[in-house]
Parts: sequence; structure tokens; C-alpha cells
Amino acid sequence: MKSFKNYLLIGLMTMSFAFVGCSDDDVPAAENEEEIINSVTLTFTPAGGGSAIVATYLDADGEGTGNPVLSDIELNTQTTYTLNITMANTLESPAEDITVEVEEEGDEHQLFFGFSSGVFSDPSGTGNIGSTGTINYTDQDDSGNPIGLSTTWITTNQGSTGGEFRVLLKHQPDIKSATSTSSDGETDIDITWTINVSE
Repeated sequence: MKSFKNYLLIGLMTMSFAFVGCSDDDVPAAENEEEIINSVTLTFTPAGGGSAIVATYLDADGEGTGNPVLSDIELNTQTTYTLNITMANTLESPAEDITVEVEEEGDEHQLFFGFSSGVFSDPSGTGNIGSTGTINYTDQDDSGNPIGLSTTWITTNQGSTGGEFRVLLKHQPDIKSATSTSSDGETDIDITWTINVSE
């Protein structure tokens, strides 16, 4: 009888270990989900002082039927600007600040930029979306690679209207490097503003 109880106890223990082991296998792996971003603010601050120039994007109903609302970017000629970008998910209550998340997960994110030729003297060209142009990044992740929440820009000495300024945020977990491009990873935002430069 005593021997039967021992066998029964050993059998129950074996089953409990097997059950625990199986339950661990049934847990799905965590996924890197794209951030929900429906509000973006661009703040261009002139280096020599003066009022910041703000341009916004808001998609009030997210993936609903309403169209996003954008304000134009209105810059001055021959001016150096620091551009700071903030992002939020206002569909949550309270609104979720995505900027903090992008900064904290800088090793997984990078902002890329495209713009009409002749708008900026530095950086020159048309940006680093789908090309090899350079951007003046002033922030970086822990590995020294750019993030893009802060950048610098110098406008040309001639006015222009109706240009384009595109901002692309890529989510690049486990693949971001010093040679990452705008083609790598998943797209979190892809927004194009109208940009005007006046004297």
C-alpha cells in the first residue's frame, strides 16, 4: 500500500511538471507592433531667436473616413532652424505621447526626410528617403545611430512656394544600423506637408 502511494505521488508530480512545461510552450511570442500615431507636430525654432514656426498633422478619427488635417510649413529664407518632432496617439484617453516611446526605443526607430529641391541649402539635395542624401541629425540612440526627433536645417536665399516636406518614421527592431535606409523596417508614419519659404 505504501509503495502504491509512492508511485501515485511520483506520477502526480511528473504530470504537474509536464503540465507546467506545456503551458510555457503555449504562450505566444511577443510581437513588435506598430505605434498608432494620429497627431504629429513639427516645430521649427530659428537659431537667431524669434518665434517658432509650427506645422501640424491630425487624423482625428484614425483609420476612419475623415481626412487628416495638415497646416503648411511657412519658413523664412536664409535662416537656420532646429526642427523638433513630437507625436501622439490622441485616440487614447488620456492621449499617449509616442515621442517618449520613440526616444526610449531609439535603437528600433529612425525618421527619414524628403523635400523639394531648392528649399534648403543645408542639407542639400532632396533628402534621404529612397536616396543617398544626408540629413543633419542632432540626436542619436545608444549605438550612436540617428533617431531624427531633432534635426537642423538652413533655408536657401530664394523664396519658393508649393514645395513638399515629407517625414517618414520607420520601425526597425533588430535591423537598425549605421547603414539603415528608408526601405528597412515597417512604416509608422509617412506624411507630406506643403512647405513655403518667403523672404
